[in-house]
This record gives sequence, C-alpha cells and structure tokens, in this order.
Amino acid sequence: MTAATLARDLVVAQTRALKLPGVARTFEALARQARDAHWPHEDYLHEVLTAEQSSRHESVIRQRLREARFPEVKTLDSFDFTTADGVSATQIHTLARGEWVTAPENLIFAGPIGTGKTHLAIALGVEATKQKRRVLFARAADLVRQLIEARDTRELTRLQQRLLRVDVLIVDEVGFVPFDRIGGELLFNLITDRYERRATVVTTTLAFAEWVTVFAGDEKLTTALLDRLAHHATVITTKGKSYRMRKRRDPEATTMPTPPAPKPPARAESRS
Repeated sequence: MTAATLARDLVVAQTRALKLPGVARTFEALARQARDAHWPHEDYLHEVLTAEQSSRHESVIRQRLREARFPEVKTLDSFDFTTADGVSATQIHTLARGEWVTAPENLIFAGPIGTGKTHLAIALGVEATKQKRRVLFARAADLVRQLIEARDTRELTRLQQRLLRVDVLIVDEVGFVPFDRIGGELLFNLITDRYERRATVVTTTLAFAEWVTVFAGDEKLTTALLDRLAHHATVITTKGKSYRMRKRRDPEATTMPTPPAPKPPARAESRS
C-alpha cells in the first residue's frame, strides 16, 4: 500500500467517523485540482468545507421534503402562468422569497376545480423547504380526521404541539367534505393556535360566504375562523376552466390514423 493510498483511506475513515459526507465525496477531486492549480492550503480547505456545507444544506432540504408529505412535488417552473387566469406570476414569485412565512401571514387560494390552487400551494411549500422551513401538506378532511382520532386516543395535545411547530401548514381542499361540529371546532382551534404565530395555506373551491356549509351550519364558528384565517392573509382567486379539462385530448385525435395502402408487389423480371 502506497503512502498516498494509506492517507486516502485514513481521510475516508475520518470523514465517516465525523459524518462529513460532502468532504468524503469531493476531497480527492479537489486535491487534484488544487495540485494542478497550485492552490494555497487555505483555498483547498475552504473548497472542501464549502462542499460539506452544500451537502448538509441539500440533506436538510431532502429531509424537509420528506416530512412535508406532498402527494407529489410541484414546482413554479412547471406552472403555466400564461393560461392561469387571475394568477400573477410576479406576485407568486415574490411570495416564493418567503417573507410571508417569516411575518407570519396566511395564503388563501380560492377558485374552481383544476385552476392550479393545489399546484401553487405545493410549489410555494417546496420553496419554503429550500429555505429550511418545516412544511406539512394535508387535505382538510384527512387533517380533521387525524385531529378527531388524536382526541379519541388522548393524543390531541401532542398532535397540536407537533402541528404548531410546522412553519407552513398547507390545508388543501377545504369545502370538499363537510365537517361535523366536533371536527369544525378542532380545525378552528388549530387555526387559532397558529394565528399570528405560524403561516397557513388554504385551498378552497368555496367563496367565504359558503364556508358555513362546511362547518355544520355554525355561523359563529365559521365567522371566527375566517376572521383569524383572513387577517394578515393574501387571497389569490384563480379563474377559468379546469387545467385537466383543457388538456384533455380531442376525441378525434384519439382515432387511429388510416394506414397507408400496401404497395403493389414488385413486377417480376421477364426471363429471356
């Protein structure tokens, strides 16, 4: 074993012991580059530590993405702003910087089915994870069910504390499934606990005046919830036809094209 090989193996063992995966992946390539370019030792050390720093940042983002429980990852790059009626690309990209999370403020996406509400909510959640924010995505009906189950098993306080630690809570599809009074009260308490302490994102197909139908007809509770949710909130109203309907293929395009007529057989050469 050469001295260089021994040194390499020692460095690899040390990076494992110190949990420095970024250094482990890059130190050899950076060492060659440093020798070729005659870097000072300090420059080489800086580049190695920068690689480790980047590795740890990416690791945190991957962890935040897993914890967010997005049904699928959506990005702003994949959103078609040219066909999104009522949505300002400038406003959304401003929100992507995350000041509303720091404030904290709420976001409400309201509009018909298929107009990009959930896509935008997830995409902004993804941007928040890139800033090392804790994000959690949940459909409203699933979230209320979890709250009820936690109450029934005497785990409600623990769940409420966990949800309060989330920097951005995305509550999707409010209005698809109505809640009974208990479910409505539990959701109200959650929104109240997060009020002016953590950012919440809501997507809904309902106008605010229709929310009372979701909360078992309780006007007082609905008014109080909307008062807290809409205060310090940015409301974005999406319009137009469903994206999925617009992208549905033309039925005529699904018919099989007429195959070309078969070529006639080649004429046999006459024998002399």
